[in-house]
Amino acid sequence: MQWKLGKCFYPQNRTDLSAEVMQLTATTQAGFEEILADELRSFGARDVELGRRAVYFKGDLGFIYKVNFRSRFALRVLKPIKTFVAIDEQAYYARIKAFPWENYITNDKTLAIKCALNSQTFTHSLYMSLKAKDAIVDRMREKTGDRPNVDKDNPDLPIHVYIDKELVTISLDATGHSLHMRGYRQITGQAPINEVLAAGIVELSGWDPSTPLYDGMCGSGTIAMEAAIKGLNMPPGLFRKLGYAFERWPDFDQQLFDTIIQSSMDKISDAPLKIYASDVSANVVSKAKKNIYNAELDEEIQVSVQEFLELVPTESRGTLILNPPYGDRMNKEDIDELYAKMGDAFKQNWKGFACFMITGNLTALKKVGLKSTSKKELFNGSIDCRLARFDIYEGSKR
Repeated sequence: MQWKLGKCFYPQNRTDLSAEVMQLTATTQAGFEEILADELRSFGARDVELGRRAVYFKGDLGFIYKVNFRSRFALRVLKPIKTFVAIDEQAYYARIKAFPWENYITNDKTLAIKCALNSQTFTHSLYMSLKAKDAIVDRMREKTGDRPNVDKDNPDLPIHVYIDKELVTISLDATGHSLHMRGYRQITGQAPINEVLAAGIVELSGWDPSTPLYDGMCGSGTIAMEAAIKGLNMPPGLFRKLGYAFERWPDFDQQLFDTIIQSSMDKISDAPLKIYASDVSANVVSKAKKNIYNAELDEEIQVSVQEFLELVPTESRGTLILNPPYGDRMNKEDIDELYAKMGDAFKQNWKGFACFMITGNLTALKKVGLKSTSKKELFNGSIDCRLARFDIYEGSKR
């Protein structure tokens, strides 16, 4: 199969590239730090260390390109450029203003600043973002007589500020729009699971791509598509139409990026996959089919209209992943009954399978009536969830 890039990359003359190794940060969702660290090591990252919703590592400029294009678990890649201690907002403003921003942006470009906090000294992230913006534009006015504008939606230079107590780290955001915005999903349902969360769930399931994977409540098809991306060793950047912030950096090396893209494309597998996606709603399945077709994964994923409670696998072992309703639009009796029936279906129909369920309804989860092998805390947006595993054995073992 001939895969097409979601965005066109046009070769330009290559500039001199520094192979300087830099300290970098990749952010991710809570609970995915270890699988992201393993992924970065597989790419060749050095000095990998786990953080809170982040992984710290070292790499060169090309590695920034590689992680953005190939990572299934990162949300964004940050390049720290300044770290300092600030005991109050005056010191914070002064240290940011003292930084040579004219080396990073010109007045015909735009910027945007996002701030994350873990501090009792500084408690309002939006205010600290505005103070940082003021410091940058005030410096630019003093140095050049003019200032760059702010563009919150699509800035030329997105800047990330992280304040941990009184330690401030200023980073260039190499990604721009979050990496969970793959680009393959054109139509979604009422409560779509985001692509990085789906990829992480597939990874945490331990699914072996040589075995079947079922998603019996597939919604817009995200879990099945992320499974196919894993099984084919596809770079998620293949689908991306939004580009990356690093493409607007002064030192952007198009030829190097083209080389990384081609190397990643060469690693795509053509191994056959058995991935089955189904849902009880014909309308929902229609949306999933359109997304899967748009991603050119319709040869890898079989989609059908099927009530999960009546779904029976044709294989004797494999992996089942469900993202059932959490109960927001159902009364308690109905949601409890649904979860109890799912537990019965596991026992009756899925012997030999590792069954996974992610849910934000921890009370209903108890109604499944099976002892979970493991439970991992994850977040679906702001919803505190559990990824529960149930190993269904032949015979009397439960």
